[in-house]
Amino acid sequence: MSTGLPLASGKSEIFEVVLQFMPDWVQITVLVLVVLAVLASWGVKLKRKIARRGTARAGRPAHTAAQHGQGRGADHLGPYAPQQQARQPSGADFLGAYAPARTQAAQPDAQGSGADHLGSYAPQQQPGNGPA
Repeated sequence: MSTGLPLASGKSEIFEVVLQFMPDWVQITVLVLVVLAVLASWGVKLKRKIARRGTARAGRPAHTAAQHGQGRGADHLGPYAPQQQARQPSGADFLGAYAPARTQAAQPDAQGSGADHLGSYAPQQQPGNGPA
């Protein structure tokens, strides 16, 4: 009873078609290399599994991937880490003479909103519509 579906995936069919156009000695070499790659990956996995079990039995800490909150590679750069800036520069830092003048009431550390710099363009306050 056939379902009409191919049993091999598209990748394996492409692999077979490419191999058919090669000489026999190339086909055999490619197949041996693929088998060796699979066996090597199994060997590496098995070696890591054995090492992980050995460290667990000995009570030593295992070298595992960093969990959430454990930091990242940039945290361990030491003197090679980029210098941190006090604040992120913005486009207003490059306005020069066109920048709004700071008033004495404004504190240098406080960041105002865009409405603080409207000046004569600010909407006029109607009596009774002030802040509550």
